[in-house]
Amino acid sequence: MKLLAIDCAANLCAACVYDAAVGKELGRSVFDLGKGHAEHLMAVIEEALKAAGTDYAGLGAIAVSTGPGSFTGLRVGVSAARGLALALKIPAIGVMTLEALAAQAKETFPGRAVLVALDAGREEIHAALYDEASVLIYGPAVTTLSQAAAMAVDRSPVMAGTATSQIAASVGRAFDIGPTSATADIAIYARLAATKGEGEKPKPLYLRGADAKPQAGFILSRKKAGKKN
Repeated sequence: MKLLAIDCAANLCAACVYDAAVGKELGRSVFDLGKGHAEHLMAVIEEALKAAGTDYAGLGAIAVSTGPGSFTGLRVGVSAARGLALALKIPAIGVMTLEALAAQAKETFPGRAVLVALDAGREEIHAALYDEASVLIYGPAVTTLSQAAAMAVDRSPVMAGTATSQIAASVGRAFDIGPTSATADIAIYARLAATKGEGEKPKPLYLRGADAKPQAGFILSRKKAGKKN
């Protein structure tokens, strides 16, 4: 089965085609956009399909990163995955960003516990801890630097994610380090999705509410309609 994986969870707009039968990536397209995933995702998908020498009809499933990550990016990626899956009558499979980063770390450090920690701003960290057998034992959750540091001291895990340097500095010791990016390599999402198989429809994983809120000064009061004389 050929599987299309897409990732819009962070700064990258990425897609790849993966042959689950032989465990091989067939083609990819990756752009470091920062923002603007909605405008570029379909072109990125088309380029990945072209690189793989296939088309939509040749796909058996769609995989997508579900976060945590960019609110807008996650909505774009998950909506596209579910829309394509519905149109093609194939499964859509969600893969958590933290899970993918842990899996990528384990490629370099097999048989080790992994603490994935993403800097979420506001002095908060999005974290998940996986044991030596890749079983989730904590999270995904919003935690503090001190709490994440305590887990690092207790388990001595491999560290992955954008908050690794903060945690190491807080603890005052070095750790084995995996990927320090906000999202994993696109092929990791494809491989994990092929292993998971069909399940619930993917949905964005938001560990906290959106930052953007209406400004009170710009909220217009509703005026009651007056009677004409």
